[in-house]
Amino acid sequence: MSHPIPLKRITLHLARSKEHPDGSSRHGYEFLAPLTAEGRLDPVVWRDARAACRVRRFWVGEKEETGHLVHRSGGKGGATWAFDYDPAATGDEEAGYRFGDHPMVVGEYLSVKDEDGEMHTFKVVSVTAA
Repeated sequence: MSHPIPLKRITLHLARSKEHPDGSSRHGYEFLAPLTAEGRLDPVVWRDARAACRVRRFWVGEKEETGHLVHRSGGKGGATWAFDYDPAATGDEEAGYRFGDHPMVVGEYLSVKDEDGEMHTFKVVSVTAA
């Protein structure tokens, strides 16, 4: 589906960890977001495209979840990026650790704190036009 504002489809796979020494392509996220020329999430463009900034969480053994990429006040630099699966519920968000500081480019590593407060590291495996 095309959107008038150019969005990128970003795919994250679980990076190497004690439980997954080779990482895992069966654990991750795929989301749509506007990026700056440097590959960083663009909060200004996001405001106009927020309804199209969807996320899909895939985690082997768990039900797939879909939601939105959200940008909220608070956190380092005054704002936090998160994945929100139910806007009516509190506490189901998964916050991206310093997502605004990291470029969304293939090979970069990013961390996401899940709804249980556990931090997981992911590798950007693809960034394509949405």
